[in-house]
Amino acid sequence: MSIGLIGRKVGMTQIFQDDGTMIPVSVLAIEPNTVTRLRTPDRDGYAAVQLGVEPSRKLTKPEAGQLRDLPKVAVIREFRVEDPAAYAVGQTLDVSLFAAGDLIDVTGTSKGKGFAGTVKRHNFRRGPKTHGSDHHREPGSIGPGTTPGRVYRGSRMAGHMGDERVTVKKLRVVRADADRNLLLVRGSIPGAPNALVLVKKA
Repeated sequence: MSIGLIGRKVGMTQIFQDDGTMIPVSVLAIEPNTVTRLRTPDRDGYAAVQLGVEPSRKLTKPEAGQLRDLPKVAVIREFRVEDPAAYAVGQTLDVSLFAAGDLIDVTGTSKGKGFAGTVKRHNFRRGPKTHGSDHHREPGSIGPGTTPGRVYRGSRMAGHMGDERVTVKKLRVVRADADRNLLLVRGSIPGAPNALVLVKKA
């Protein structure tokens, strides 16, 4: 359990090392995060730090009350930590939390694929294209006959694909640019450009 940061996925690019080697990287824009609340085991039953980012023009009354003496933020997330006393409400955390070579876990919402068939969703094999076959991309048999006379729950079938919470683990930080609030990570990041991501040390 370690503190993390809230950011946005920008896209991908490439950078060159001193020896001329090219590295493909994902770019994360991470504006300074503000500590908005501390969760303690005595009061809340668990230990966590609540962070906020991105200015908000409109808040509900409960949100405005919680952020009374703090910047008005639109996005709030919590990170479980061992000791919340190491942080203070109003404290600012930025990209300098990470350094080149660190391993991180990135959590985001994957791209939505809509309603997908079994070939695309579960990598099923297709049927023959020729010799009069009309079984091309159908799923085939979905269960036994008289016994049990039903389809087992959890069978792999066509359905909604993507648009779910995904965590990619142990990505390596290539560069942390605190001046421009950018984090360059080697590897792919879940989500579309401008998607919200949570970054924490692995």
